[in-house]
Amino acid sequence: MDMNTVIIVTMKNHSIAIINANIVNEGSISQEDVLISNGRIRQISPQLKIDEGTTVIDANGKYLLPGLIDDQVHFREPGLTHKGGILSESAAAVAGGVTSFMDMPNVNPPTLNRSLLMEKYSIAKDKAYANYAFYLGASNNNLDEIKRLQKSDACGVKVFMGASTGNLLVDDDDALESIFAECPILIATHCEDSPTINKNLAQMRKKYPNGDIPVFEHPNIRSVESCYKSSSKAVALAKKHNSKLHVLHLTTEKELDLFIPQSEQEKRITAEVCVHHLYYDDSYYEKMGSRIVCNPAVKTSKDRVALMNALNSNVIDVIATDHAPHTIDEKEKPYPDCPSGLPLIQHSLLILLDFYLEGQLTLETIVDKTSHSLARIYGIKDRGFIREDYWADLVLIDLDKTTTVTKDNLLYECAWSPFEGKTFNSMINKTFINGETVYDNGKLLSQPSGKRIEFL
Repeated sequence: MDMNTVIIVTMKNHSIAIINANIVNEGSISQEDVLISNGRIRQISPQLKIDEGTTVIDANGKYLLPGLIDDQVHFREPGLTHKGGILSESAAAVAGGVTSFMDMPNVNPPTLNRSLLMEKYSIAKDKAYANYAFYLGASNNNLDEIKRLQKSDACGVKVFMGASTGNLLVDDDDALESIFAECPILIATHCEDSPTINKNLAQMRKKYPNGDIPVFEHPNIRSVESCYKSSSKAVALAKKHNSKLHVLHLTTEKELDLFIPQSEQEKRITAEVCVHHLYYDDSYYEKMGSRIVCNPAVKTSKDRVALMNALNSNVIDVIATDHAPHTIDEKEKPYPDCPSGLPLIQHSLLILLDFYLEGQLTLETIVDKTSHSLARIYGIKDRGFIREDYWADLVLIDLDKTTTVTKDNLLYECAWSPFEGKTFNSMINKTFINGETVYDNGKLLSQPSGKRIEFL
């Protein structure tokens, strides 16, 4: 991240009035004014009475949304900060309208106990531009740590069901059974079956004996079957034990049959899709190569269309990013030695707004799947909605301006994006976090001041 773009402005405890905004909130769009003071939304009214000294922002023609809550990011700290860090990646988040994030445990050392969780919170306190929470990682042998968790400790327990490395891999059936039976908070799962993946990879090595496996074989190695075998197992365990389960980053049409087309308020088993699985399909491997290699893999156009339809029918409850930066040198290693994951958080909302402008999603659905549903599923206190007395986590978007992605305007530590050169058909105008304007027309305006997310 180029810190020369940061301008320090102190606006804490300052009143802001956002007037003439098209507010997208709780299933409707209405033109109203919003008064912010001491970090919170104090009044929502068609016409505010504004006191002298209040900063007035005329949002005429623009849309005001609750800030996005991204429940799946890899900000790489501690231990992997050559790829990214809480400072750089949270700066990119607020530039993309993301006001809260939930960070994964596959760092170094892995976040497998409460002590390491507390260390991450301590790091974030001085580095996070956005509000933050962290997952505890599950392993084959840390059930006692999981059982001791309180709601305030973690946003959830992350279970890598047969598709990870080291201590974060949970591949013991007895351990899985115990985790689903005794975890006191939400379980979030990465569902791919390692034996299936390993079998597929061995077959590919026979098919390509010179070792040069084409990148387009990635979704055939990390196959539909590997995903379904694991996700169906997770769902079955959650039903058996009445666990609160959130299945991360679905990629296949087949898996959708495991989930119910209802509001997330009516179910204990919920599902997520990520923006890149809505945007890319396997036709992009030829052009993008290893830059779009991720786990689970980008699959077919049929799968992509099915995922979009599942969003619109409430089979899928959440849109996230799985933001996972690697250096460009790492990503450009030959497949399959290149790492999986790509940086996405700075442009996730812009991708979704393009879907809106194309008629694939409504603004109300975007807000529901990126803010409201997260607040309800995770039990987030006073965030995720534009409501009086809630924290003022907001994003103002301009649908009449465009955004072109260049290296110069990226805030990621890894300094690359799969969208370089692309022009999106909207712009993030301003981002507000805890009542403070932290991003305005391409510039960060504050020092990190994100707060720890509280849970009900």
